[in-house]
Amino acid sequence: MPVEVICILRMALALGLGFAIGFERKLRFKEAGVRTHTIVCVGSCLFMIISIFGFNGADTARVAAQIVSGIGFIGAGMIFYHREAVHGLTTAAGIWATAAIGMAAGAGMYIISASATALIILVQCIMHLNLKVFKQKRYLKFKIVFVCKTGDEKDLIAQMFNVKRFSKVSAKKEGDEIVYSAVITSEKDLSGQDLFLALKANDFIRSIERDELEF
Repeated sequence: MPVEVICILRMALALGLGFAIGFERKLRFKEAGVRTHTIVCVGSCLFMIISIFGFNGADTARVAAQIVSGIGFIGAGMIFYHREAVHGLTTAAGIWATAAIGMAAGAGMYIISASATALIILVQCIMHLNLKVFKQKRYLKFKIVFVCKTGDEKDLIAQMFNVKRFSKVSAKKEGDEIVYSAVITSEKDLSGQDLFLALKANDFIRSIERDELEF
């Protein structure tokens, strides 16, 4: 079989494997979807083909090593820090693994590349099952501004949000009142309606801001 046909078949395999991983990511509404994973996989495969067939007598491992380091820049660009949480780690790892699959396909390791693709998709599907053991802990962070009148307000807020202590507490005097601003993190799921009722029932609370975190 001509070398060109072998190369085309390897790139076609890389395209299919990259598409499969990207399609699963697209179903999860992730930043990197079908196009990104397909291009990374085919591109890595092409680099491997060039390193194997394009440089007679040269060290083919050099190009492969550059793929590993080069793909890290793409992955790093997908990781960002927002609201005290790191996002994009799984997506970056997926791009990195997809590049490795493309390299395996370009090197002619057909069964290995296909098996790795199946394993990655299997792990992603299992981790997204609605099972308690795989669920991430969901926390709500609240910033509460309240007036301390009797001294019991802190205990009432702690009981209301099911927490034991506050963080980032600050206080300032406004006229004859002491106004506190505190941040608490709670597992208790309070909707917007719950917060409205809490404000309505407790006149010493001035405002509540909610932010969602996952760990």
